[in-house]
Amino acid sequence: MIIKVIIPAYNEADSIANVIQEIPKNVSEIIVVSNNSTDNTEINAKAAGATVLKESQRGYGYACLKGMEYIFNQNEKPDILVFLDGDYSDYPEELTKIVAPIIEDNIDFVIGARVKSLRENGSMTPQQVFGNWLATFLMKLFFGAKFTDLGPFRAIKYDKLLNLNMEDKTYGWTVEMQLKALKQKLSYVEVPVKYKKRIGVSKVSGTVKGSIFAGVKILGWIFKYSFK
Repeated sequence: MIIKVIIPAYNEADSIANVIQEIPKNVSEIIVVSNNSTDNTEINAKAAGATVLKESQRGYGYACLKGMEYIFNQNEKPDILVFLDGDYSDYPEELTKIVAPIIEDNIDFVIGARVKSLRENGSMTPQQVFGNWLATFLMKLFFGAKFTDLGPFRAIKYDKLLNLNMEDKTYGWTVEMQLKALKQKLSYVEVPVKYKKRIGVSKVSGTVKGSIFAGVKILGWIFKYSFK
């Protein structure tokens, strides 16, 4: 199967090369989307062997959509698309675990779940832990979902992703994907993954403004779909 990786990155110069270098070699292409970075993210990503795109409009979803647009316009389409953050908080080598249910069991969608027993102390802020709990609790309540995390390390069949018609431009990207997967009755599983303290400061959970904005976006998507 052809596997490609999209890594949204905003000022991750200190971590991006580590992420790229530890991605398994069976990946066909690593695409780093620089989300208006002002440091050496682009230079370091290119030096590490990644395809580097630029997205000037700030927002996690904008960066992901830019990567998808690039792939859509290529002749070689992937069977599986993996999303991974550029801050080195995930363990890129666990990509093999993330894609295994798709390859071996024909599952449509896989979330890397940052379970407590595998998380480094302090790797997730209290607001992240609470936000994940609240969002997944509401998805269980309204949709009968079995998700326990909104983890950004995830894999999905490329054709299924296209059918989701993703649209969120900022922090609602992950929950939008999960809600639309539920609505379209995609098969899904969670795979427990390790998680460590990121390099640098989070642009979302590292600030009060970012945490509030992300929370509002996530809850907005859940309530939007619950009343459809």
